[in-house]
Amino acid sequence: MSFVTVAQWVQLLGTGRVLVVGVFLFFFGSFIVDFTWKPRYPKSLPRVGYGDGVFATMKNWLGYVLHFNDWVAEGYQKYSKHGRAFVVPSAASRPNEIVVPRSSTRWLVEAPERALSTHEAHEDVMYTQYNFLGADDRFPIGVIHRHLARNLVPLIPGIQEEVEAAVDAALSRSLDATGAATPVPDSEGWFTVSLWELWLAIVPRVTNRLLVGAPACRDEAFLAHMVQFADTVVRNSFILNMFPKILHPVVGRVVALPNWWHWWKASRIVQPTIEERLRSMASKQPRRRDSGFDTLPSGELEAEEDFITWLIRQAVADGNLHELDPSRLSQRILPVEFAAIHTTVITGHSLILDLLSSDPSSGYLDAIREETDRVLREECDGTWTKNGLSRLYRTDSAIKESMRRSNFATSLTKKKVVAPEGITNPIEGWHAPYGATLMLDLADIHHDPDIYDRPEDYDAFRFARIREQFEARPPGERDPEEGLRVMKQGMVTTSDTYLAFGHGRHACPGRFFVAHELKMILAHLLRHYDLKPLAERPQPQWIGQTIIPPIQATIQVRRRKLAGA
Repeated sequence: MSFVTVAQWVQLLGTGRVLVVGVFLFFFGSFIVDFTWKPRYPKSLPRVGYGDGVFATMKNWLGYVLHFNDWVAEGYQKYSKHGRAFVVPSAASRPNEIVVPRSSTRWLVEAPERALSTHEAHEDVMYTQYNFLGADDRFPIGVIHRHLARNLVPLIPGIQEEVEAAVDAALSRSLDATGAATPVPDSEGWFTVSLWELWLAIVPRVTNRLLVGAPACRDEAFLAHMVQFADTVVRNSFILNMFPKILHPVVGRVVALPNWWHWWKASRIVQPTIEERLRSMASKQPRRRDSGFDTLPSGELEAEEDFITWLIRQAVADGNLHELDPSRLSQRILPVEFAAIHTTVITGHSLILDLLSSDPSSGYLDAIREETDRVLREECDGTWTKNGLSRLYRTDSAIKESMRRSNFATSLTKKKVVAPEGITNPIEGWHAPYGATLMLDLADIHHDPDIYDRPEDYDAFRFARIREQFEARPPGERDPEEGLRVMKQGMVTTSDTYLAFGHGRHACPGRFFVAHELKMILAHLLRHYDLKPLAERPQPQWIGQTIIPPIQATIQVRRRKLAGA
């Protein structure tokens, strides 16, 4: 090697070092700028983690990935249980969070939106500006609030139809190591099923029966893009958590490119359904002139009841005619797709793991099977109804108990201070400035032995016993006030000790659908299939504020022979 070549290599290496140092200084400077922009909390609020200051803050950012849940648990024992709020470190791009004790729950959830905003906290956590293609999700979430509960009852038969078809289709084949489809034995033989893939095959299809209706909900390409979209949202949120916020306008747009791709591919599939719905709904209403929806009366529009119909109906009612563009309507589905698919798949996955890893002598599976068979036969004549589903006390309790014990997030109730002057907690007296994030600690409340007996155990019928005991009394011995308290044991009723759906007026508006969906899935699964118990429950891993489920978990399944078959 000549002297010139060596010199060139030295020069290149030097240039490389300069480049590396330059990139490091750029990122370090970006984090410093972010640090100076973040809200400052009063010194009276105790801290967990590595402390304050620039270098301690950087350690907190690195520690957030693996230690956030532990830090919140530490603060809960030291402070929350004594009625005190504390500050926990958050991700690099987000401000530290004030963990509000249970004694301040009512104050937090009832504060006006103009002071403490659930919507803006949600936008910050989900990076809505990038993940949901720049569209504000207020309109679709508002449509769910207005239309889902009042239209759910007549939708139950269709949901049941989709549940049964989806479960049977998912279990009609298992995948071998090469991915080739192999038939499921009709009797006797057990076969191995990926539990994660099973729920991914069921939930998106059933969810989209509600969102886009049949037959679009069965289009495998559409469902695949919606699942991949949901996965991409999770991945992007983690990436953006770790980048300084000042870089998000660039990084956010780059990482969101797959979101645009999955939406575009899915929209090509569902857009004909949307266009047909627009034509159908317009044709069923009188118009003063041939100009579409702009002259429709404010009355109800007749159409198949699903989310597409509700979006159109609400846009007309509000006079927001720009919302009636088919492409825009397909975008409005995205936030609901993510919320419904991601959370329900994790919940169902955890439910089966909890049930199968319980002591077989507890008889949980047989008891749920007996209850669902009996109610379906006596109350429903083979077709689920609202009343029939509401009588599934043990089934409801088994799901709620799994959501209590196997929570998938540290917190699902967050608020952002949006009042320019900040807000003062009237119980403790501390002041949170503009931009501060406040949260309720779901994880540790759900596992507090002072609230729940043996909280680490999965007691499937924990919430059913009080309901069954009340129902067993003669009607004359049932106190009405006690009856109201008993009814609140159901999974859709939130409280300051049960936060799996959030709490307050911003609790998950889709929880009523999810409750019906999960009950019907579990009922059909146990009625038609045997599930082999697990020796040990596979455990998830915590990454920041959420879990990574044990997606490698498999279960053993075989088809059952129904009595009289």
